[in-house]
Amino acid sequence: MGLGGCIVLLAVGAILTFATDWEVDTVNLDLVGLIMMAVGLIGIATFTSIARRRRAVIPPVAPTVVERDDHRTGY
Repeated sequence: MGLGGCIVLLAVGAILTFATDWEVDTVNLDLVGLIMMAVGLIGIATFTSIARRRRAVIPPVAPTVVERDDHRTGY
């Protein structure tokens, strides 16, 4: 699941928890919304930690100096 999916989970969970007043006999929609928000936050944290590891800084390679012996100038 990518970053977009995690954000969608977070948004849908918040809508279920805070913006609806539906009553269902078998399911507690507030709890489902809280679980979806928790899964979304865990997904975002996991995604950003993996993305940070992928962008590891590679130290630059020192330039190679090549000395030439130019016969035309005598140096």
